[in-house]
Parts: sequence; C-alpha cells; structure tokens
Amino acid sequence: MKIAIETLGCKLNLAETELLVRQFSAAGYELVPSADEADIYVLNTCTVTGNADARSRQLLRAAHRRNPAALVVVTGCYAQRASRELTQIEGVNLVIANDDKTHLPGMVKEAFSLPASAPVDENPEDKHTPALRTRAFIKIQDGCNKFCSYCIVPLVRGREKSLPAENVLAEIKRRSAGGYREVVLTGTDIGSYDDNGVGLTGLLERILAQTDIPRLRLSSLQPQEISPELLAL
Repeated sequence: MKIAIETLGCKLNLAETELLVRQFSAAGYELVPSADEADIYVLNTCTVTGNADARSRQLLRAAHRRNPAALVVVTGCYAQRASRELTQIEGVNLVIANDDKTHLPGMVKEAFSLPASAPVDENPEDKHTPALRTRAFIKIQDGCNKFCSYCIVPLVRGREKSLPAENVLAEIKRRSAGGYREVVLTGTDIGSYDDNGVGLTGLLERILAQTDIPRLRLSSLQPQEISPELLAL
C-alpha cells in the first residue's frame, strides 16, 4: 500500500507527522510524495484560524478530485474540533482526533481491513525510514492551561502534559543514531515542561550530558519562560 501524508500548522504537528511516517513505514507501507499516486492520503490538520480550516478543506477536496480511488484520512486539531464537519466533505473516509493520532496506523488498518507486511509498531526505530532531512522534530510537551480568550488550542490539545525525560532522551538517541544532526524540541508551550519537578532547563541539562546530538533548537517558548538559568545554560 502506498501512503501520502501532508501536514498543516505548527512544529508540533510536524513532530507527530514524523512519527506517523516511521509507524507506517515500519508496518510495510510505502511513502509517496502526493495523493495522486497514493492508496491512502492522510492530512494532519491545523485549526488555529479560519484560513487553516479552509486550507484543510481545500486540500482534502483536491486530493479526492485528483485521485478518487484513494482512501482519505483526516487527523489533527481540525479533526479534534469538528469531526462531523469533516466527515461531510466528499471523499473523506475516516476522521481521527488528536487523542488517537499516535494509534492512527492501527486504526487505519482496522477501519479499511488493510494488509500490512509487519505488525504496527507505535514507536519504531529510524532504520525503517531513511532520514529525509537532518533536523528531527521531537515532542516533549502537549496542551495548554492558559485558556486565552482568542485561542482555541487548549480546547483541541487539552491540558498540559509532559513526556517523561527518559522517553525524550531515548527518542533523541534514536534520532541521532538515525543520522539526524539537529533536534527541535516541540510542544504547545515547551516552557511549561514539568516531569516530576524537572523543568525545561533540567531537561536540557540532561540532554546535553547524556546524548551526543550536536545541536538543539527550542520552539514554542514564551518570553516570560526564558529564565536567567536557561539563558546561562
């Protein structure tokens, strides 16, 4: 089976798409660049603005128009916010919310009774997929507790939750072993990272001490969260 995966929105979405690419590749699917040549087309959506919603609808309709035989799957924040709206778009076969995104390959296989040459692995090694770039996006945090009046993110990403530091370190080591030379730490608000009292600065100290990745990049960091300790590090 050939699969195309397209992403809209933030670096957090990019990090989650990278995981989906590895998961589908490990399960025996062939990654292709566009919906035109795919048996399955997956769109990882954004919903922070009306324009983002419109762009998602445009891509879904275009994919179905160019390749009516392809199975069309929608996930991401738009799918979390308005699943019923998306199911009404012609050609959309399956809508999977953010909460289930990490289980997407298994859900797709079950929903469409698709064959796979290997069991679905939700945390596969990089050996299944050659590095398409030298920069890896790694999620360390998700969700937001602030509920600003203008922002829908807490409603589609949920409350703040941080990945255990040990998991982050293991993931960075996997990406480094896979040939990546730079890691981008992503999340809804990585400055709120907290793993049993280990904050962002503590996590960075452990990454620097316990991995050999040459370069780190921080994304989605709020100005008020840049402490003197972080600057000194």
